Amino acid sequence: MLTINNLHKRFGKVTAVADVSLDVKKGETVVLMGPSGCGKSTTIRTVNRLVEPDGGRIFFAGRDITAIAPEEMRAVRKRIGFVFQQFNLISRLTAEENVMLGLVMDGMPRELAGEKAMAALAKVGLESCRGQKPGELSGGQQQRVGIARALAFEPELMLWDEPTASLDPILVREVLVVMEELAKYNANTMVVVTHELPFALHVADRIVLMDKGRVVEEGVPDKVFVTPASEVGQRYKELIEYQMNTSALTLAGKRVA
Repeated sequence: MLTINNLHKRFGKVTAVADVSLDVKKGETVVLMGPSGCGKSTTIRTVNRLVEPDGGRIFFAGRDITAIAPEEMRAVRKRIGFVFQQFNLISRLTAEENVMLGLVMDGMPRELAGEKAMAALAKVGLESCRGQKPGELSGGQQQRVGIARALAFEPELMLWDEPTASLDPILVREVLVVMEELAKYNANTMVVVTHELPFALHVADRIVLMDKGRVVEEGVPDKVFVTPASEVGQRYKELIEYQMNTSALTLAGKRVA
C-alpha cells in the first residue's frame, strides 16, 4: 500500500528527516511515536506532498508519487485522507456542508455529495449534528467532523497528524474511539502520529519509534514496549510502568479509604 524509501527532508540547516524507510501493508495500522520534533509529522506530510521531500522515494499503491506532476498529485490526494491537529472547519458552514464541500468542489453533484457526507458523519457518530455549525460543537465533535471530511472521499489510506493534540483531555477519548473503530472494524489502512500510549498499545499493528529524524526501532507493541531495543523505547517502557504503578496505588488507596 505505502512504501517510503530513504526519505530525507531539511528545513534550512535543520535535518528533520534522515534516511527514513517504512512499509505499510493494506489494512495495517502503523503508529509513529517519539519525542516532539523527531520528524514524525514531517514524515507523514511528505506522503501526500504537503511537504516536498528533498530525497528518497515514496510509493503509494505501486506508484512513485515523488515523480508525478502537481496536477496528478491532486488526484492522488483524493485517495489519501489526512486529519490534522487543527480542525480547519469553515465556521459559516454546517457540519454536513463542511464534509461535502470538497466533494462538491471536485465536481460531484450536490445530492450525491450530501449522501456521502451523511454516510461519513454516521461513521463518526455525528449524523444528528448535520445542521450544526462548528461554533455549536465541542472540540471533540469538531475533530470528528474533520475526520468525516477525510472519510467522505472514501480514501484508501488515512494519515493522522496528532489528531487529539488540540483537544482538552476530557474530549480525547471520543476521537480515539472513532479512530479505533476505523482501524479494527472498518479495516482502514492508517498511519498515525500520536502521543496517546493507550491507543498505540490497543490498536497499533506496529509501532515505529523515531528520534532525531530517524527510525530507531519498530515492531509489534508487545515487543517495542516490553523489551525495547532503543533508548526511546526504554523511555516509553518506563512511562508505561510508571502509569501502571500510579493507577495501582490510586486503586489501593481507594480500597483502604
